[in-house]
Amino acid sequence: MSLTSRQKNVLAFLVLGVLFLLPLRGLLRSQGPPMEEGFMLVFPERVLAGDIPNVDFLHLYGPGSLWVLAGVYKLFGTQLVVERLFALLQQIGVVLGMYGLARYWGRTVALFCGIIALVIIVPPIGLTALAWDGGVALGLLGLLATLQGRRRWPTDAPKALRWALVGGIVSGFALLYRLDLVVAVGLGLLAAWWGTDRRFKIRLGTGFAIGVAGYLVHMAMAGPSKVFEGMVLQPVFDLRGGRKLPVPPPWDHLDGFLQRSGAIMPGHWPLPALHVSSQLFVWFFALLASVVFLLAVAIWDVRRDRTRFQARVLLAVALFSLGMVPQAMQRVDSAHFAWVSCVPFAFVPIAILEILRVRAKRWSFRRSAMLSGAAVLLLMVLMVPQFTAWAYTDYVAQTFGRHRLAFKIEHDGRVFYYGRKEVADAANELLRAVPKVAKPGDRLFVGTTDLRKTPLSEAYLYYMLPDYPPATYYIEMDPGVANAKGSRMASDLRSANIAILSGAWNDWSEPNDSRKLGSDASNQVLVKDFCLAGSFGVYRTGDPLYELFTRRPAGRPCPPGTTTPKHPGT
Repeated sequence: MSLTSRQKNVLAFLVLGVLFLLPLRGLLRSQGPPMEEGFMLVFPERVLAGDIPNVDFLHLYGPGSLWVLAGVYKLFGTQLVVERLFALLQQIGVVLGMYGLARYWGRTVALFCGIIALVIIVPPIGLTALAWDGGVALGLLGLLATLQGRRRWPTDAPKALRWALVGGIVSGFALLYRLDLVVAVGLGLLAAWWGTDRRFKIRLGTGFAIGVAGYLVHMAMAGPSKVFEGMVLQPVFDLRGGRKLPVPPPWDHLDGFLQRSGAIMPGHWPLPALHVSSQLFVWFFALLASVVFLLAVAIWDVRRDRTRFQARVLLAVALFSLGMVPQAMQRVDSAHFAWVSCVPFAFVPIAILEILRVRAKRWSFRRSAMLSGAAVLLLMVLMVPQFTAWAYTDYVAQTFGRHRLAFKIEHDGRVFYYGRKEVADAANELLRAVPKVAKPGDRLFVGTTDLRKTPLSEAYLYYMLPDYPPATYYIEMDPGVANAKGSRMASDLRSANIAILSGAWNDWSEPNDSRKLGSDASNQVLVKDFCLAGSFGVYRTGDPLYELFTRRPAGRPCPPGTTTPKHPGT
């Protein structure tokens, strides 16, 4: 007995649901990026406390994700599991957006497109509720809604206009998450509304204006100059020198420090595979090729029949993909490649299917859909397994208790996971020591052992110590920003009651400006105004993993049990 259309829909969503569920337990208990996941836990909590992004803390992206997460934390509490489940929801949004856009060609190929997007978007840094994933999900869903309206125009104008309004609102809100998605969202919407009449365009534009109106609220709270500095000047000009990597990535070695740290995967991959650096090299060109391929087929498709709706969808996705490419170029590592590839690479089966529809007319549509989807999925698995299928299956293995390399850090009911046991042990010891030397309400500064170099921050410590409000604007630390000459980091440190400095990144090395020593002003404040109260753990460089400092009594030497800190440069 054949399945009904509704049953087939349920089956497709069931497959995607199972693929999300299999690695979920492993993802929920895996290590998180200490700075990125840390600030996605801390920033919304600071918003709930009344702090304003770009005024009270550095934030390089739009306020939308912080506002939404603040609401989620208000309802369910600021907990790691809440943040990670919200991250899962964002990833589901990306996959459903891709599935919905591909669904115009049928369930079979749409399911393959969804699976490809899923296996690309899940592994990069696990479940971290980053604004990029949320912005892409909203951008795709907004584009899908707009195209739904376009499909109904003009035969069912009332519904078409409602869809246009919804598509505009959702697309606009995507920019509240990430302003740098403006090119991708703008190009996609341009393709979707091109050829419609004035009413449709006005309704879409009205919805878009409603979606981005939150920026007016943000500018009213933070001030236009602060918003411009934090969301344009700092990420585009100040930050790039310390984060960029050589383009293209080299064939024979990895440049990114974090990429090198996670280059060895546990277990064994049963299929032939290139060396990890070679996979990254190939992925770079495959990503660019997929965007060019989508554009070429879309233009060819539209020229063949300007009225064909599927050709319009393909063009919209191709242009959306083109607008995302700068994200992959700004830092050529696997995470940025995945955040972009999840759209164009997952839609390549559609472009192949369009070619087969014309060039292989003897084949059944279902056969063409199966072959195009399976071929691209297999190509991805063979080409970049380290960053896609292998990483995905490793999370599945962790779900069932294998290959676990995450160690729990716990304090006062809050939990974080770290990928190195010695760091987790040192952090647990540190967290037990803090209440012995500080009282609730004391201002906390978290930084690096040598504050002339600020490649990363252990921002998760602010989350683990909620009774001690951050003393610094630089909860997120970036080279060329926090350690820049004239930055406010030294004065922030001077206002702190306690400071925690981490040596876990002291051997950070990348071929960019992160190697340069910045201002020494913060180190001088540390030596002059603080006392070393304790050291915890030892890093592979021989430096302490964590050092705890308390404020020196005014005009007096460090009290018994503490010592005068040495200048990090000595």
